Amino acid sequence: MKIYCCKEHVELALDIIVDETEMVPVLEEVPEKDIHITCGYCSKEATYVVGN
Repeated sequence: MKIYCCKEHVELALDIIVDETEMVPVLEEVPEKDIHITCGYCSKEATYVVGN
């Protein structure tokens, strides 16, 4: 599971990953090749990828 998010929604994405997977999430910056992807919660450009 991966969630792309902006700086505003990073805490929400971290909480959702923990709730759904019960594992420690991995927080990474969005790679240059995916720079065009938007946040999963708003229309801003994604800054982070939260996953497990």
